[in-house]
Amino acid sequence: MNYAQLAFTDAIKKMQEEVGSRSAYDRMEKMSVVDGLTDNEINFIGDRDSFYMASFGENEYPYIQHRGGPAGFIKVIDNKTIGIVDFSGNRQYISTGNISKNEKVALILLSYPQRARLKIYANAKIVDLEENEELYNLLKPADYKFKPERMMIFEIQAYDWNCPQHITPRYTTEEIEEALLPQREYIKNLENKIKELESKLSGK
Repeated sequence: MNYAQLAFTDAIKKMQEEVGSRSAYDRMEKMSVVDGLTDNEINFIGDRDSFYMASFGENEYPYIQHRGGPAGFIKVIDNKTIGIVDFSGNRQYISTGNISKNEKVALILLSYPQRARLKIYANAKIVDLEENEELYNLLKPADYKFKPERMMIFEIQAYDWNCPQHITPRYTTEEIEEALLPQREYIKNLENKIKELESKLSGK
């Protein structure tokens, strides 16, 4: 898995030469071979509640779609394969139709609090729910209401981490509530102590 080798076409290399970055990226290509996902990527993927997927249509335009679910809905099958249950949505089927004609996709997974971004090249495969019950049981999210339509399997061809520049930290309501919990507990304890003091003073 060499992301730079796959991503850098001749046109891209020529542009890198023109701006003076080619020598650095040439070294990257020679040093960035990785045999599958490491624990770092596996843990990162397993914590995500959404990702972006680009597919390529017969109209010769790329199509980018946001996919979401509960945290952990993207399952790591092995160190070169991830998958999801495809939930019922607006029923346009643009990504699904694109993949039926061209299996090549690009994924971007983001953590705004960590300012981390993982980009993946993959070959996507559509799997019917009835085709592999064992796989469905592995991929389906627990304790989450959804209507499944199919499964999507992504065979990873290459991946890389982007720099954190311009990723603004953002937090979900749940993350904010969790962060504020110690402060709220502290305030609650102070309020209880004040009530105790007021009660003692009023009894004098």
